[in-house]
This record gives sequence, structure tokens and C-alpha cells, in this order.
Amino acid sequence: MIESLIGFFVLFILILLRIPLAFAMGAVGFIGFYFVLGGNWNAAEAMAARRIVDTGLQYSLTVIPLFVLMGNLVTKAGMSAAIYRASNAFIGHYRGGQAMATILACGGFSSISGSSLATAATMSKVAMPQMRKYGYSDSLATASIAAGGTLGILIPPSVMLVIYGILAEQSIRELFAAGLLPGILGILLYLVAIQFVVRRHKDSCTESEKADWKERFSALAGVGTTLALFLLVIGGIYIGMFTPTEAAGMGAFGAFLLALSRRALNFQVLKEVLVDTTRTTAMLFAVIIAAMIFSNFINRAGLPNELLAMIHGWDLSPMMVLMAILLIYLLLGCMLESMSMLLLTVPLFFPIMAGLGFDLVWFGILVVIVIEISLITPPVGMNVFVLKGLLPEVSTATIFKGIFPFWVADVVRMFLVVFIPGLALWLPNFFY
Repeated sequence: MIESLIGFFVLFILILLRIPLAFAMGAVGFIGFYFVLGGNWNAAEAMAARRIVDTGLQYSLTVIPLFVLMGNLVTKAGMSAAIYRASNAFIGHYRGGQAMATILACGGFSSISGSSLATAATMSKVAMPQMRKYGYSDSLATASIAAGGTLGILIPPSVMLVIYGILAEQSIRELFAAGLLPGILGILLYLVAIQFVVRRHKDSCTESEKADWKERFSALAGVGTTLALFLLVIGGIYIGMFTPTEAAGMGAFGAFLLALSRRALNFQVLKEVLVDTTRTTAMLFAVIIAAMIFSNFINRAGLPNELLAMIHGWDLSPMMVLMAILLIYLLLGCMLESMSMLLLTVPLFFPIMAGLGFDLVWFGILVVIVIEISLITPPVGMNVFVLKGLLPEVSTATIFKGIFPFWVADVVRMFLVVFIPGLALWLPNFFY
């Protein structure tokens, strides 16, 4: 156990020193495994080589490049503007409607992009000018984009859920089914947060003109193909028509056709999409392989089993342990970015959750919800800093000021999923 704690301490130091996560986890895992085996260099080399080969050949991981490709193609096709236009046509005229339309558009766009940062960055270009046009305060406008962007890692297809499924050896299609209702709940609670803000601060926005039904139907027609793509990918997984990998392939091909139909592709754009997909996939595979090596080290050192024995010795209830773990996640969210949190903690916590009898699909949804919270939690909140980079005239303090009601909404959702597990488990149980 001492070796594991030393390994975690060294890893945190390396992360704070801005060493790339894959190099930091891989180095600590490899050297830690070497010392745990009493200085057996050949065994450490064999373990690392086996992890690299086994992970590279793992069929389920092919969903990652395909979903990344699908998200990149949809982004290039400019579907974010069409989704925002459709949302705005129906609710934009209400008080706070532009911000609520932004949340709905973020939810819709994230359902086909699978990326939180991409959702926040893309929607900032689409929604921010519109909200400024109608006098929305910078704090409300930027906070609604930053918070809406977090939906990208929970609403399926989600790369974060895929990585959790690989680390915890859980069904990806069950995780996709489990993430849908909490994702929708997140949208609804964000809408409530916006209404709270605009009623409390009357000067935070003004009302816009109401769209007629002709404009609404025209806006809906613009997102029909996007909705069809989502239903094909996610619906196909839910009803058993496709495996997640097959659905990812269908989604990538459908996104390619969608981009072609909107005349958004040429040779240069396609090259950019493929290079970005390759770069993102290589980064994700590197950190996954490093996480597997680190996981081998802490398991060999016996940390999860010793922690579980300690919990049983202290006679703590499973719910108390769960609350402690969620609190750890909230604290880590103030220091680490989302991928680091997932890769560092899941190999340690999921054996404990399994030993206490918790459902690991349900726990995975809770983990991703808490990671969503970290994306808008100061001082690290990655979505906030993405917006700051795109909107340099808006201060970071202004964005974080507007974030608080959305942060509270996320915490409420977390507790709802904790005490009503059916919110996450009803769809997986219904389909599978």
C-alpha cells in the first residue's frame, strides 16, 4: 500500500509540473511495477509491452476514432447553427429564452459531437452574438454556454463513457443507455437555473421577437438530418440493431454524407478533419495505455483490496463511502482536468464500489456527472478557459460569477441520481 501512495504522490507532482498525463502515468506505473516486483526489470517490460499490444488490438476501442471522426465532421458541417436556430425559434422569445435555446442547442449538438470542449467552443461562436444582440449580460451568456458544453461528455455517444467502460470493464451500450435520462435531466435543471437568474436579476436580459410557425417549421427542417443521424446511431445501439462499434461506423459515414450534402467538405477541410481525428485518437490511446499500466501497478501493490479491507474494518456504510468518494471527486475537480480525474481515479475506485455491491454502470454515470461539474469548477474549469480564449474581452471572474447557479443544478442532479438510481438504470434494465 505504501508503494501505491508514493506512486500517487509522485504522479500528482508530475501533473502539477505539467508533464503530459500519458508520460506521467506510464512512467510511474512502469517504475512502480518494477519496484513492487522486487526490481524485476524483465517482468515490468513484459507487463508494459503486453498492455500496449492488448490495448492496441482491443476491438471495443475502435469506437473512439469513429465517434471522434463523426463529431469532427458534424462540426465542420455547421450543424451547431442549425440546432441553435431551431431551439431559438421555439423558446427564444421567452424571458431568458436565448440562454435556454443555447442549453438545448448544446444538448443537441453534444449528442452527436461527444465532446464537451468542442460543444462549448462551437456554441460560443453561434450563440454569443445572438445573446449580446438582445442585451444578455456576459455572465449569463457565457455561463450558459460553458455549462451547456458539459453535456457533451454524458449524453451519448460519449468518449468519456467509452473510456470508463474500458477501464471498469463495463458494457458501453449499457453506459450509453444509462447516460441519456441524466443528460436530459441536466438540460431541464439548467433551464430552471436560467429562470432563477433572469427572475432574480431583471436586467440580465431582454425579450426577443416571437418566431411564427413558418419560421419554426423551416428551422426544424434544418435539423431533420441531424436528428435522423442521432436516432440511427443511438437508437440502433439501444434496440440491438448495431453494436457500439458498428453504430460508430454508421455514424461516421452518416456525418460524412451530411457534410457533403451541406457542401461543407473539400479536400483541405477533409484533410483537417482526418488529421485532427488522428491526433485526438493518438492522444486518447496514449493516455488509456498509460492508465492501464498505472492500474496494473496499484492493483499489484494491493491498494484497492487494502482500502476495501480498511472500509470493512471501520464499519462504514456503503453510502458513506460513496459520499466520501464523490467529495474527493469534487475536490479533485478544483485541481485537475476531466481526463486526468477519470484515468487516475477509476482504476482505484471501481474495485471498491464493486466490493461494496454498487452497480458499476450507475457508478460510471455518477463519475461522469461529477467530472461534468469539474469542467465548470474554479479554478481549473476547462470549459471556462476555452470560452476565455475565444472571448478575451470577457474576464474569467465574470464567467465564474455566472456559473454558480448551473453548478448548483449539477450538484442537485448528482444527488438525484445517487438517491434515485433508476434515473440511470431504468433504460439499461428496460433494453437489456
